[in-house]
Amino acid sequence: MHAPTLAISSAKGRVSDAEWQLRVDLAAAYRLVAHFGWDELIFTHLSVRIPGPEHHFLINPFGTMFEEITASSLVKVDMNGEKVEDNPFPVNPAGFTIHSAIHEAREDAQCVMHTHTTEGVAVSTHCEGLLPISQQSLFPLSDLAYHDYEGIAVREDEKARIVRDLGTANYMILRNHGLLTCAPTIADAFLSMYILQRACEIQVAALAGNRPLTPVPQAIIDKIQGEGNKVTSSKGGMLAWPGLLRKLDRINPGYRD
Repeated sequence: MHAPTLAISSAKGRVSDAEWQLRVDLAAAYRLVAHFGWDELIFTHLSVRIPGPEHHFLINPFGTMFEEITASSLVKVDMNGEKVEDNPFPVNPAGFTIHSAIHEAREDAQCVMHTHTTEGVAVSTHCEGLLPISQQSLFPLSDLAYHDYEGIAVREDEKARIVRDLGTANYMILRNHGLLTCAPTIADAFLSMYILQRACEIQVAALAGNRPLTPVPQAIIDKIQGEGNKVTSSKGGMLAWPGLLRKLDRINPGYRD
């Protein structure tokens, strides 16, 4: 069953071609998050920064389900969290705090994704964090940061600590909270989240087996990044993204509205 289109006027033609493409891809990412079961009702958030000196970025219309988000319904905000165009939907304050902090500090982090999946939150509570026990875990472990829980992320002063803890990493586990990925493209951020989520699912399942685990040696973890580029033919997320869009067109079209 296809999700109905939100009753909002189309932004196509009112924004640049570059922004429209980002809107389409981000709306697709939201619907794919819903498809894979990574959403949490209307909460959590994905964002993409629009090219330009203003550092405006797009984020979900707060109050809508992820499977119904469209390119035109995405809310464009400035670095102060103020909407820069007419949109009937509000913005999640916690979403603004986390995403604005990273978009402002990391020029390479055009896309930021944050989830509260059961497995992601479960691993975020493990004292050891993500364990090197699966092939999937090795990609995040080569580029992983942690941020300690400080409560719901609505305080301005936490932004500096999020940025400090993330550093140059592209994966982050927010302790007692969830998962975060960032990347230069939506496709790359989505693939990173897929891999991190799968690593967490495997870890939770492995620990539930109540048997001794076999860790991967550090020397292999250290070289995995180069091998990962070979696996994707140096295309990163773009190797899988077109297929994901075709899948979405079959099961839940309308994100381009």
